[in-house]
Amino acid sequence: MTPFAPLPPLDTAIPIRVFLVDDHAVVRCGMRAFFEMLDDIEVVGEAGDGEAALAALASLDELPDVVLMDLLMPRLDGISATRAIKQLYPQVEVVALTSFSEAERVHVALEAGAAGYLLKDAEADQVGAAVRAATRGQVHLDPAVARTLTRSLAAPQRCSLTPREQEILVHVAHGRSNRDIASALVISERTARTHVSNVLGKLGLASRTQAALWAVREGLVNDA
Repeated sequence: MTPFAPLPPLDTAIPIRVFLVDDHAVVRCGMRAFFEMLDDIEVVGEAGDGEAALAALASLDELPDVVLMDLLMPRLDGISATRAIKQLYPQVEVVALTSFSEAERVHVALEAGAAGYLLKDAEADQVGAAVRAATRGQVHLDPAVARTLTRSLAAPQRCSLTPREQEILVHVAHGRSNRDIASALVISERTARTHVSNVLGKLGLASRTQAALWAVREGLVNDA
């Protein structure tokens, strides 16, 4: 399970458009076969490496909603391809798919702009959940990856947070944007953004994902 809030059902009237990038044809074939069984997700293209993926995306009349990206590939690796996609097409979400769960590798992928990180031995429903989460602006992590990141976080410093900042942290852990937080707390979006920055600074964390994992570890939110 992801450490973020449960996802409500999607409107399946318009399927989520997914583009597959992996240097193993058998992996792409398996992913395509799985998604063909789902009503709310459709595969709109595939590529064998990051360079081919960028070329293919540039030629599409309609961009995909999510790119499912292998990280270790020839010519242009998944990290570089993810960074390029997010620079060229910020509206396109990328979910990393790899065999490695080291915290440093996960951090690099998330910093490049990945909206999820899955291991290649993940259950099929986890892949679908990650794609759906990405379209909602939420980060979905493989359970093993989430545990790895959680263990890598700094020692607890909850006492340094004000009650309002703890409240902000809970909202961040539920995957809510600054705009959503502002609406829920009846404050300006700028104030919400400032609170989030203060929380990250006080806890010595680099991203909202790390903050969410920290909140789960400290029992501020449930990881179920």
